[in-house]
Amino acid sequence: MSESVCIVNGNVEGLSGNANGLGSKCGHSEEPPKTAKQLQKEAKKIAKLDKFKQKKDKQKDAPVQTKEKVEKKEKKKEVREAAIYSIPTPEGEKKDTTCPMPDAYSPQFVEAAWYSWWEKQGFFKPEYGRKSVLEANPKGKFVMVIPPPNVTGSLHLGHALTNAIQDALTRWHRMKGRTVLWNPGCDHAGIATQVVVEKKVWREENKTRHDMGREKFIEKIWEWRREKGDTIYLQLRKLGSSFDWTRARFTMDPQLCRAVTEAFVRLHDEGVIYRSNRLVNWSCTLKSAISDIEVDKIELSGRTLLSVPGYTEKVEFGVLVSFAYTVEGGEDEVVVATTRVETMLGDTAVAVHPEDTRYKHLHGKFVVHPFCDRKLPIVCDDFVDREFGTGAVKITPAHDPNDYDIGRRHNLPFITIFSDDGYIIGDYGMFSGMKRFHARNAITEALKERGLYRETVNNPMVVPICSRSKDVVEPLIKPQWYVRCDEMAESAKEAVRNGELKIIPEHHTKIWFHWMDNIRDWCVSRQLWWGHRIPAYFVAVDDASIPAGSESDNEYWVSGRNREEALDKACKKFGVPSSKITLKQDEDVLDTWFSSGLFPFSIFGWPDETDDLRAFYPGTLLETGHDILFFWVARMVFFGQKLLKQLPFREVYLHPIVRDAHGRKMSKSLGNVIDPMDVITGITLEKLQQQLLGSNLDPKEIEKAKEGQKQDYPNGIPECGTDALRFALCAYVSQGRDINLDILRVQGYRFFCNKLWNATKFALTYLGDDFRPDQKIQNVRLGRGHERNECINSSRLGNVESVVSDCLQHKEVLQLNRALEILNLHLADNSYIDGFTPSHADCAVYESLSENVDVCDTGIRGRYPHLQRWFRHIGSFGEDRSCFRSSELGSSGCKVVGNETAMDLWMLSRISAAVDQCNKGFENYDFPMVTTACYNLWLYELCDVYLECLKPVFQSKDTTTVLTAKTVLYTCLHVGLRLLSPFMPFITEELFQRLPHIPGQDAPSICIAQYPDLNECPWRNTEVESQVEFVQKIVHIVRSARSDYNLPNKTKTEVYMVCSDEIAVVLRKYCSAMCTLAYCSKVEFSMSPPQGCAILTLSDKCEVHLLLKGLIDPAKELVKLQKKQDQLEQQVSKLKQAMAAPDYCTKVPEEVRLSNTDKLTQTEGELLRLLSAMTSLRSMQ
Repeated sequence: MSESVCIVNGNVEGLSGNANGLGSKCGHSEEPPKTAKQLQKEAKKIAKLDKFKQKKDKQKDAPVQTKEKVEKKEKKKEVREAAIYSIPTPEGEKKDTTCPMPDAYSPQFVEAAWYSWWEKQGFFKPEYGRKSVLEANPKGKFVMVIPPPNVTGSLHLGHALTNAIQDALTRWHRMKGRTVLWNPGCDHAGIATQVVVEKKVWREENKTRHDMGREKFIEKIWEWRREKGDTIYLQLRKLGSSFDWTRARFTMDPQLCRAVTEAFVRLHDEGVIYRSNRLVNWSCTLKSAISDIEVDKIELSGRTLLSVPGYTEKVEFGVLVSFAYTVEGGEDEVVVATTRVETMLGDTAVAVHPEDTRYKHLHGKFVVHPFCDRKLPIVCDDFVDREFGTGAVKITPAHDPNDYDIGRRHNLPFITIFSDDGYIIGDYGMFSGMKRFHARNAITEALKERGLYRETVNNPMVVPICSRSKDVVEPLIKPQWYVRCDEMAESAKEAVRNGELKIIPEHHTKIWFHWMDNIRDWCVSRQLWWGHRIPAYFVAVDDASIPAGSESDNEYWVSGRNREEALDKACKKFGVPSSKITLKQDEDVLDTWFSSGLFPFSIFGWPDETDDLRAFYPGTLLETGHDILFFWVARMVFFGQKLLKQLPFREVYLHPIVRDAHGRKMSKSLGNVIDPMDVITGITLEKLQQQLLGSNLDPKEIEKAKEGQKQDYPNGIPECGTDALRFALCAYVSQGRDINLDILRVQGYRFFCNKLWNATKFALTYLGDDFRPDQKIQNVRLGRGHERNECINSSRLGNVESVVSDCLQHKEVLQLNRALEILNLHLADNSYIDGFTPSHADCAVYESLSENVDVCDTGIRGRYPHLQRWFRHIGSFGEDRSCFRSSELGSSGCKVVGNETAMDLWMLSRISAAVDQCNKGFENYDFPMVTTACYNLWLYELCDVYLECLKPVFQSKDTTTVLTAKTVLYTCLHVGLRLLSPFMPFITEELFQRLPHIPGQDAPSICIAQYPDLNECPWRNTEVESQVEFVQKIVHIVRSARSDYNLPNKTKTEVYMVCSDEIAVVLRKYCSAMCTLAYCSKVEFSMSPPQGCAILTLSDKCEVHLLLKGLIDPAKELVKLQKKQDQLEQQVSKLKQAMAAPDYCTKVPEEVRLSNTDKLTQTEGELLRLLSAMTSLRSMQ
């Protein structure tokens, strides 16, 4: 029988929140016990009337006084300040936790002083507790490098997410006792840094970098780096990130520069790096090639005017311009269309599909260019889509990627028409010297004058925008340095295919293979000054027998670790003495991603064979956003396999991208870019909007951003603290693609921190100053706890009970022959593990044995016949375990002290379950599993249930029970804080330090304490959990009924249980808990409960009779329920009427139909419960 209630279970809306004070008075009953209550009620009414009369007498002053009082109350709330840690504590010294705990959680108070102490103590260093990084650790090691943030600015929420995940993983591995290194660093960010400093120099000195010269400009950048470069590191510390700061690296450090030079020279010598003249993404503003990741692809639905740097007027995009080329020697014409009409100056052909019958008569002919002396051949190419437009395509090989390929196939001329800064070059009459987008309009007008213009129509398109300069990217042919990627891509694919490299989530492997299958060689040169200057030299030979070379010719370039080495290579290559060689080093620098690709080993001293390189390469994990899987992750794999013959890591975990609460990409122009420091410390709306004024947005965008901020953060962003932000970000992470971050949810976890604070403070008052933890529950809590095999000791196995007890703690015990022998001998005389009827002990041993495949397949066959017979018999029950009774066998493993109450055992079991969930979550990168387990343990199990149940225990005089409760409570706090620590390092450290400790028997800091595991917490007891789950149903149904009748918590009710003897035996153990949690004065078991009870049905074997007589007025309640009945019947009628419509199944969407079906089921169920409640009320009249 499904669960049902007579008093509506939280769904009778008309009963809750009523202004008539239901449940506190007894109405018109004539019974003597009610007379006193009636008199009290009348006295209260008289008192209220007197007060009302006094107010009437002072009516003039009353409104003013009331208003002033309200205003004062509100004002007090506003000015209430959070606690601040003010005890003088020198930098790096341990925080004083002997001071009283503030009344409420304060992030400022909690987060003060801890980080500098952690850092000074060396907790984050892999050497901590060891003689050397090369010292073997049987628990293994964990090595991860930071995705180095750009040196240019401050962190954003994407960085915060990355660091929250990475630090949680790092702290978990450290607490597992492994040798851990999380290596920090910072990227020099070539383009971004150069742009920032160029703007600064122009603003302060009115000079360009060219005015200053290369050397002085680079000095300016280093000066700026020294001033601003530590901002990122300070923010990372604020986030609690547990880096080994002694190993922090900057990609322009001398050691890393040496590694970059070494890598380039080796790869160039092997022919992997080469020089070539190819099409690149070009920023006319920066006058540099840029990488694909620095190109923002703006989608337009049609005609759009965009702002472009260097132009006062906006430029038109999103249109398709059609014009005609006349065929040479005839009257025919070929109409082509383009979104970039200015590029027609560089056209060198018109292409048609070879099978297009419209143009077969023109094969081999030419069209005439209208603005220069050039004939364009009509070429045939399968690439042309004959169904699109006119089926004829203009070909500009020097300014379009697709045209570039066609140009190479047909050996067409490649004519560059744009200068590096975007002006028309070449002999094009009036167009020469024009800016490219001015030429766009001029060419269109000129085509109209010549009668060649046909039309302009709207055209959806993608405009490539440089993310740094906001300029429209122009494809240009430039001599650049390239890395040959085909062979490295094959190796990278094979590593994933054979499982040597694992990408998580798995769906990203498809993207990996897609990119690798379609990979092109990587352009690594940038026309900048800031960065790693390319160690390549152009060779000029003063010898008539050797022809002069071109800078685009790879054969005239040599590389070297220094100029002397390059000169020696040049002499050998051309066979001439050094006196005839002139070297000129390339002015360009390497793409920032080149040095980032070397980061996993350059930071450890490569190419030298250092101890750090031997100890920490290859790493364990690379964690980053999925958007740079190719740009960074793939290139680290390339370089690791190529230069060190090893993958740089074994696993790659790719987290989602952070978006705003509406699912929009973070954008300054939308006003939704949030600095994590503002979430941590809080910020007003006014200050948020002031930040926009310092940005590069134009006035219209600023106003739009302000509106967005006002809508999303009308009251600013509340102070949430670091722990809440970290926990929220990790709780959001599912193995999907995006996170829609709502700041209010972060604030919700700020409230959770307050709950932790209050619960621990409350618990510490229970423990008292004289409490000392039991020695035996401390023995596994040192930072480097015991090995699992130490716990599985065959000498401890003396009888079947010890086997079952150990089996409950660690299933590997059944791999021991001794354990199997004990079970076999026992089953020779017994049908089951615990006697002659099946019990839960059989389930535990059977499940453990089933998981040890080798043992159950071959280990027991023949050798242990009685065990084999039993194993087959238990397996025959399948999933049905209804006939299996409870068993005390092995239950000692579920206890800490030995005399725990049922609720103590339940709490220990829930701790054990949370420990299991947390470890599994971390192992599988399922962060919501871990955060949910921690959240539920603290909020719903410790605070809502166990602490409440302890109140009457601590008020009792049973010293043994009280001491046991204290021990269990202490265990819960100790384990619960350690479970949370990887996510919430500050609050858990603060509270951990305030727990009672045995000197020398606990870790000095929670960040190096052992992370709880099932060896330490073997207390899982599913039988007790099942019992408490049933008890909680009773509590829930009683509390719902009390809520329905508006009974205050201080009004105690009586509960009479009508249930089977089997259920009664179990429930008697929980009478105290039920009384406490359900606000009852007593719980009795009776087959004849008194009259005047609401009957709450849990099952066919259990009913709860809640005594309401004398607490409510049945007549008044019936009136209210009648109104609710009418409402529900109307809802049912409307739903049935809508669902009976003839076209309901065809016109109404499926999700709406499913919703209506659910609503009807719920409403009809609510109506049935309401009718049952009314029947119960009538019986009380």
